[in-house]
Amino acid sequence: MRSLRLLFEPHSSPAKTTSSSSKFKPPKPSVSNGAGSSQQPSYQDPLKTHFASLIKSSETTLQLRQIHAQILRRHLSSSANLTALLISASSSLKSIPYALAVFNHSHHKSLFLFNALIRGLTENSHFQSSIFHFLLMLRHRVRPDKLTYPFVIKSVAGIGLRCLGLILHGRIIKSGFEFGSFVRVSLVEMYVKLEEMGFALQLFDESPERNKSESILLWNVLINGCCKVGNLEKAMELFEAMPERNIGSWNSLINGLMRNGDLNKATQLFDEMKEKDVVSWTTIVSGLSLNGDHQKALSMFFKMLEVGLRPNDLTLVSALSACAKIGALEAGVRIHTYTMENGFRLNKAIATALVDMYSKCGDIQSASKVFEETKEKDIRTWSVMIWGCAIHGFYGQVIQYFKKMIFSGIKPDGVIFLALLTACSHTGLVDLGLNFFDSMRLDYSIEPTMKHYTLVVDLLGRAGRLDEAMKFIERMPISPDFVTWGALFCACRTHKNIKLSELVSQKLLQLEPKHPGSYVFLSNVYAAVGRWEDVERVRMAMHSQAVGKDPGWSCIEVDGQVHSFVAGDYAHKHVREIYLKLEEMVAGAREQGYVPETGWVLHNIEEEEKEDALGSHSEKLALAFALMHTSSGTTIRIVKNLRVCGDCHSLMKYASKMSQREIVLRDIKRFHHFKDGVCSCGDYW
Repeated sequence: MRSLRLLFEPHSSPAKTTSSSSKFKPPKPSVSNGAGSSQQPSYQDPLKTHFASLIKSSETTLQLRQIHAQILRRHLSSSANLTALLISASSSLKSIPYALAVFNHSHHKSLFLFNALIRGLTENSHFQSSIFHFLLMLRHRVRPDKLTYPFVIKSVAGIGLRCLGLILHGRIIKSGFEFGSFVRVSLVEMYVKLEEMGFALQLFDESPERNKSESILLWNVLINGCCKVGNLEKAMELFEAMPERNIGSWNSLINGLMRNGDLNKATQLFDEMKEKDVVSWTTIVSGLSLNGDHQKALSMFFKMLEVGLRPNDLTLVSALSACAKIGALEAGVRIHTYTMENGFRLNKAIATALVDMYSKCGDIQSASKVFEETKEKDIRTWSVMIWGCAIHGFYGQVIQYFKKMIFSGIKPDGVIFLALLTACSHTGLVDLGLNFFDSMRLDYSIEPTMKHYTLVVDLLGRAGRLDEAMKFIERMPISPDFVTWGALFCACRTHKNIKLSELVSQKLLQLEPKHPGSYVFLSNVYAAVGRWEDVERVRMAMHSQAVGKDPGWSCIEVDGQVHSFVAGDYAHKHVREIYLKLEEMVAGAREQGYVPETGWVLHNIEEEEKEDALGSHSEKLALAFALMHTSSGTTIRIVKNLRVCGDCHSLMKYASKMSQREIVLRDIKRFHHFKDGVCSCGDYW
């Protein structure tokens, strides 16, 4: 690869800067005050100094406007430094229209003003406007300096304008600013964001040793870039070669390793860190949770609190998300209590995470309470609350919150309609669900996605309207995917429609021949009607394709500790007691009229053996463990990764009546609340 310097060799002379007609003559450049330029004039006039202090201390746009009014009254608006400070302050307060108004009404648009505005626009993600004002700057023949380019570069990267980035790089070389530390880092970061790692690495390699030794950030940006494209070997090589590391260096590499699924190495590096900040802990907590190790994520979060470090909002959200994934309600309540006792504001992010946690942990009442206490609600906050009610099967509350959201002035989006369709599907309200589907297109101009179409198929299929579901699929404007056909297949099994099951199974196998669901679904259907030769044929095909079935697991939280079980589990330290308790529970249920639903077992074996197979389902083991280790009257909450089978569903109803306990079971589809021998789903699931 040719040298970047040769690639961007200038062919024209730089534009000259015109002299300003302003009466105010700034002295030679001094240290920047953050307004966006090194050319900050010193404040010699006491009145200007006073106003500069007021601008810097302003906390609202209203205060800024009042200060600005006084500046205008005292005829100080021609002061370049005060104008630049007004632009910077309004940008910091997210009042970009006001910053632009101040800039546009300034008669003397100097480098100082352009830098202040370009920086403000960039930091508020107004990238196009930032680039526009850079071009305007050139048209005014104002020469950019080393503090102009980094923010323009960031704007170019933010929009992904590769061509403009290359042109800008050439101009920087021509202007002689390419070896400025801030500019160099910005260029490397731009190429990283544009996923031009070849240019980024070459630019780094061609950097003088002075740049490399002075700027740890340069190394950190490149390490982050290598991790982003999955080049962990190069990232580790750079990390080992760094002349000096800071916390950011460790955090960048750990974050990259987490993003690429290397939990062991990431955790090892975290343990090796001599000094950890809140970003380090947040990175490890969120990384573990995103990679599915939710129990360890929570363990690390509480360890962080033990060492006395205060989490930030992202740490809390990540920890609450981990609680939601595994139904760790006790841990979630502890985190909620911590936020209240330590002065955390119930902002949109934390409130939404709390509502999500309580909903997915089976405590919809607490979710509603947090939601009602939240003053700042956006579309995501509403959607999480509505989704929570939908997966619990509480159709009335879904409609109630939907109406409240509409009355509050928030327009629904596609996610809201997914929740509405889900609620209708779980409660058998087919016609209402179809009306919602039509409404999203006709009333709100929301184009349905594959998920919306799949839910309509599920809605019709659950109600036994299989022919309508099939016709709906055939009329879809987009090709149905595996999940859409799977929804119809599940309905075929429920309603024992063998003919349609076989047709749909062929569609599934064509789409994903290696997916276990295609074979398991068909095997289920044949087993349900006793066609054991066909069951064996499907199983042989499954074996020949080397397809494995995902194991079922369930988890339950007891005394703050999450316990996991798999089907046929004999690894738990209380395994003997668990199976004895399960036998006792089944015997008691039989006396109450329970009969094992052996049709859910897929093998052609004797009835007694089928009952044994059913007895080892993970949710039953979790239930037995909970009955042994929780006090009388305590609600039992179980999370399962697959759909609960009919036999387990039946036993849970008897268990709730015998134990006088509420049992809340969350499977992959919805929540089931068992109480006094009845399930909240009304056996429509």
